Amino acid sequence: MSAWIWGLLIFQFILAFFTYKFLYRRRKRICSHLGMNVAMVAGGGMALGTGILLIYEFPIYYMEVTVLASLAGMVAGSLFGGMFDNQTLLTGYISGLMTGMMAPMIGAAASYSVAFAIMMEFFVLCSFLMLFKAAKSVRKT
Repeated sequence: MSAWIWGLLIFQFILAFFTYKFLYRRRKRICSHLGMNVAMVAGGGMALGTGILLIYEFPIYYMEVTVLASLAGMVAGSLFGGMFDNQTLLTGYISGLMTGMMAPMIGAAASYSVAFAIMMEFFVLCSFLMLFKAAKSVRKT
């Protein structure tokens, strides 16, 4: 069971890295409204995926998993939001923090269902793909 969890977790971080690189090149064209959504999706998505997968891997260490999921969400939200302005950075930070606090509870309540974890990772993947699409459709000004 452990290998697929770590595989999904690594995939999630690689996806976030490539999304960040893609958006960083287009950051000047992205307005503050889209920037806020980017920061919230990135922070929340990273915290959600990390929290659910880590609580599946380490069900006994609830507090530690909550801290790691919150940190992953706060860092991702801050990095993605920091591309735009301070208000967007704060929005990403708080979104990652709040989602990181809730994600292990969601994972534990799902009774460690493999199907649920895969569905949530699919949600995170689709969310990051929507960020690609939204940034691609922004026109040059």
